[in-house]
Amino acid sequence: MKFSEMPYQRPDLEAVLTGCKSLAVRLAAAESGEELIHLYREENDFLAHYRTAQVLANIHYTLDTRDKTWAAEQDWFDTNGPAVANAETDIARAILSNPHAEALEKAFGSTVLPTLKNRVLSMDERVIELQKEENALTSAYQRLYGGALVELDGKQLTIPQLTPYKQSLDPAMRRAAYEAEASYFDAHRAEFDDLYDRLVKNRTQQAHILGYKDYSELSYVRMNRIGYGQKEVAAFRKEVEEQVVPLLRRMLDLRAKRTGIDHPMFWDSGVCFADGNPAPHGTYEELMAGARKMYHELSPITGEFIDFMQDNEMFDVMSRPGKMTGGYEEIIPDHKAPFIFANWNGTSGDVDVLTHEAGHALEAYLAARTDIPQELQCPGMESAEIHSMSMEFLTAPWHHLFFGPDTDKYELYHAEDSFVFLPYGCMVDEFQHIVYQNPDLTPEQRNAEWLKLEHKYRPWNEFGDLPFYGRGAGWQRQLHIYECPFYYIDYCLATVIALQFFIAALHDHDDAWQRYLKLTRLAGTASYAELAGAAGMKVPFTPGSLTDLSREVETWIEQHQL
Repeated sequence: MKFSEMPYQRPDLEAVLTGCKSLAVRLAAAESGEELIHLYREENDFLAHYRTAQVLANIHYTLDTRDKTWAAEQDWFDTNGPAVANAETDIARAILSNPHAEALEKAFGSTVLPTLKNRVLSMDERVIELQKEENALTSAYQRLYGGALVELDGKQLTIPQLTPYKQSLDPAMRRAAYEAEASYFDAHRAEFDDLYDRLVKNRTQQAHILGYKDYSELSYVRMNRIGYGQKEVAAFRKEVEEQVVPLLRRMLDLRAKRTGIDHPMFWDSGVCFADGNPAPHGTYEELMAGARKMYHELSPITGEFIDFMQDNEMFDVMSRPGKMTGGYEEIIPDHKAPFIFANWNGTSGDVDVLTHEAGHALEAYLAARTDIPQELQCPGMESAEIHSMSMEFLTAPWHHLFFGPDTDKYELYHAEDSFVFLPYGCMVDEFQHIVYQNPDLTPEQRNAEWLKLEHKYRPWNEFGDLPFYGRGAGWQRQLHIYECPFYYIDYCLATVIALQFFIAALHDHDDAWQRYLKLTRLAGTASYAELAGAAGMKVPFTPGSLTDLSREVETWIEQHQL
């Protein structure tokens, strides 16, 4: 079924809650492992109908945050979603109370019981009203950010549409693009500060009610981190600081020589080649045709997948006023259909997001066609991002379809960009630990902490007198910080695995692809470490774990300078 034909009906909240209550009673009373497994599947199928409506409403809302009809539907889910989440917690509690609960682990893998335990530990009816408020605040942020329009080059532009100007070969235009972006955030400074202040206080209150020291503790449970915690993540950030940052300083020196920019400032950071960054060659139709050809040649299953996606209108990737910024993939459960949302702007990032979100979508497409229960069809986000980030590298043999004679430039740019991302992702994560462990920081103090982290993780950045960024407020354009706190480190943990796939594919692409499929087909039935191990990859939590990988990536970059 095409996306435009998918029917939407607001759920009957009372029926959903009544059904959940009935299922909880039956799950607690199941008299055998077989009965418990059967009821667990029934519960997953029942809630899939609710989630289908929720996802459809959210997709339509983010496609145009100004649409009052879909804004009302989003508001309905913001208001009533916490009650459903609480009912799901009661279901999890009922399953865990059953003496046959271990049957689920035998049937569905190592993550099912820890996931249910984390659900019980992260939700309670006492925080429902706070969660309603939290949802409303994040939707307000989406409207504020998604509604941004700025003046530049005689045009009204969205924030994503500024990206080509940030990569202009004219330094004055680059600076002007950053200033245009800054003008919007500075004009709405009080609103952005107030929204975040209220979110921090709200989440802190939730954590205290649930018995946690602060929201950073609660977030690890809500993010369903299995097999590691804050200690391991802190060790990973230390590895990036010590192993990656020094290498990046040398790499960026090579980039400066390549671009001819003697003293790069922050607004020069988007320029990677003296004659301009690689950009996709072709119209929307030509790029989508390239995607179809690429995935048909990659494997039979990816050919089937891309036909489904394109033939059923499961892409909306062009930027336009009112559309929420960023990109995502969501599975629409009842239709077994992944939907890809993005904001193309004519830069190489368009291809990045195409392959990235297609990695998510392929995993969702494959899992939806198995007998894996719906809530186990996607792993934790640090693992889900392996699917997407690795796909960016594994599609390299077909990047010429998008970049033509600029393919070598793109490959170098993409490898550098992935490497450069690691310190930034760690910086976002450490910033959030600081904020939530010190929830009474003022907006000015938060900005000061961000600037300290800039010096630690990106010491090459010089802001001069650039507004917004210069005062340490640049974090406010990172939507994850507002919408899904502590998510961003997942990209880093996945990038480390993706870079291993990058190196593996250089040696034997077919072998790397088969290892990727093996990892992907496990869906959410295994933990991050188990998934990495299944593909023969190393997790990055031990001292020195990034040393060899960082050197291999640096060597490749040095050897492929243009």
